[in-house]
Amino acid sequence: MPEQQPYEAGRAIAGTGMGGAMDLAASEATTLERTPGGPEGTGPAGKPRSLWSDAWRDLRRNPVFLASALVILFLVFISIWPSAIASGNPLTCDLAKAQDGSAPGHPFGYDGQGCDVYTRTVYGARTSVTVGVLATLGVSVFGSVLGGLAGYFGGLWDAVLSRITDIFFAIPVVLGGLVLLSVVTSNTVWPVIGFMVLLGWPQISRIARGSVITAKQNDYVQAARALGASDSRILLRHIAPNAVAPVIVVATIALGTYIALEATLSYLGVGLKPPSVSWGIDISAASPYIRNAPHALLWPSGALAVTVLAFIMLGDAVRDALDPKLR
Repeated sequence: MPEQQPYEAGRAIAGTGMGGAMDLAASEATTLERTPGGPEGTGPAGKPRSLWSDAWRDLRRNPVFLASALVILFLVFISIWPSAIASGNPLTCDLAKAQDGSAPGHPFGYDGQGCDVYTRTVYGARTSVTVGVLATLGVSVFGSVLGGLAGYFGGLWDAVLSRITDIFFAIPVVLGGLVLLSVVTSNTVWPVIGFMVLLGWPQISRIARGSVITAKQNDYVQAARALGASDSRILLRHIAPNAVAPVIVVATIALGTYIALEATLSYLGVGLKPPSVSWGIDISAASPYIRNAPHALLWPSGALAVTVLAFIMLGDAVRDALDPKLR
């Protein structure tokens, strides 16, 4: 029988991976633990990476994400500081220049009222981004809370909310906007945002409900409940962080949809109204002059299309990064 080696504090035993072991100094063992080239799915110290760290690593390598993120950052920048790239006033018009083409200092030309198309296109980004972001936040918070509570507690609360969700799903969005917003006289973005939240929460609610039902069946939730954790602690500390990924994906894609919906409602005359500056308003005003001044229609339409496409591409990239089945 081999003689047993005395224990030394400065030594460590490391597996060789072939059924044996090798004797290492403590400094050598520490170096082995910190080797960055560990097994796939482990961090620098051999610890398993989280879903979020893996997702961020994949996103940084995704050219679609990088391109869409740059476009969105530029839109946010001009939404906050439109005067940085447009020095004119979007409400200043000169009928003598109506439908004129591009000129020095006015690269996009003029619309049917003699307003600078470039300035109005830049300032229109503020309205679209504001409506899209605030509507998405409202829908995400309201829908996630209702759907999460329904999925966690179940029973009568879940049944009632499911039937209410079915009713809201049956309402056509554009038709609902024509009916509800036609009686609103306010010229701010808040009625439009409120309408989007009113009809947009069922989708997020259903996604959150299904995600919470899946998460609450995991072993760590059962262990927390067995240890006497309260419902609020289980929801906030254990379920919400592991159920929020699908909500983020759907909300990111929906943000572009809300921007397009605002432009549609403004085009139909029930969303934002003049003197507000909006791409939908400019597209509506330029439509009768499409033969004589197509530039007045193409520039705000192009800006709207690029914005919606950027958010949809961003949502697709986030979905691919957060979906474990696609790894």
